[in-house]
Amino acid sequence: RRQGAEEVQLLPDHHCSAACAPLTMAALKAVVLDDKVALKILQHCNEALPQLATGQLLGLDVGQTLEVTDCFPFPASGAAEDDLDENTGTTYQLDMMRCLREVNVDNNTVGWYQSATMGTFQTAELIETFVNYHENIKKCVCVVYDPQRSQRGSLALRAIRLKDSFVELYKQEKLSAKDLREANLSWRDVFVDVPVKISSSPLTQALIAELQPAQALTAADLDRLDLSCQPFMEKNIQSLLECVDDLINEQQKVTMYHKNVARQAQMMAAWLQKRKAENQTRRAAGEELLPEEDPSQFKPIPEPNLLDSYLVTSQISTYCDQVNIASTQSMEKLFLVEALQKGLV
Repeated sequence: RRQGAEEVQLLPDHHCSAACAPLTMAALKAVVLDDKVALKILQHCNEALPQLATGQLLGLDVGQTLEVTDCFPFPASGAAEDDLDENTGTTYQLDMMRCLREVNVDNNTVGWYQSATMGTFQTAELIETFVNYHENIKKCVCVVYDPQRSQRGSLALRAIRLKDSFVELYKQEKLSAKDLREANLSWRDVFVDVPVKISSSPLTQALIAELQPAQALTAADLDRLDLSCQPFMEKNIQSLLECVDDLINEQQKVTMYHKNVARQAQMMAAWLQKRKAENQTRRAAGEELLPEEDPSQFKPIPEPNLLDSYLVTSQISTYCDQVNIASTQSMEKLFLVEALQKGLV
């Protein structure tokens, strides 16, 4: 990190290539984004709308801090190139690493960034990508940027990573209710938010101060007084209802599992009772007794995977937080406008 750099802290609110370098196992406390990296991420994600964008993060692992000094976008994949996407993406990534190394730029992979729609990023594909990165980079992070939330006046930028204990269970495919309960993992323990800091050099700060215009009312200032939040709230409520339906479907799978287990237990009890009665008859007749072990048709029913349920629950929590924040901001604006109206009367 450059000496004297100014840091702006944000409140914490996804093919690893052969060029990935192993990092240390020290606990990660913060992610420091260079100012140009933050601008590149914002520009790429905004220009890619309505499609999602993703790219590579490059930097250094310094103690308990992950410094992101550069990034580059991944090329957008076309529908006709699905079969070649993986090979093309790997070749492009290696070529970019080689070019950056030739010009003496940090080319150590520390994670990736991606855009999100209405705060939705909790997917099984994201977890699989994290696990692939985790093979070589133990402290990899994913920087998630939400362009739609940022349009409401706040920078929706967050850094997330998977909890180490969850990664170990995922690799061992132990994601049943019993395994997660024994590991004391809830849906809140899947993703971990890491505080983000944006670092700017003194020269950049001096240039911004030089170029800063005189204080005047702008269109952006007036947009902050917009009392309408109906479109944003409608999208959140609609997405929330869809997630609730998905959660109900996941709960029905668990209910069906318990019903099948109870039905199988009843069938086994009836079969054992019948076999014991048959053995009593054979014993009285002096014949050889039949085994009373469980028959081969009574195989244990596999317990359902709770990963999807955990992800849906995490999405519901995100939508609820967004609705809560939007409602609070709207109420604050209403009280402000009411006070202004009373003052003008």
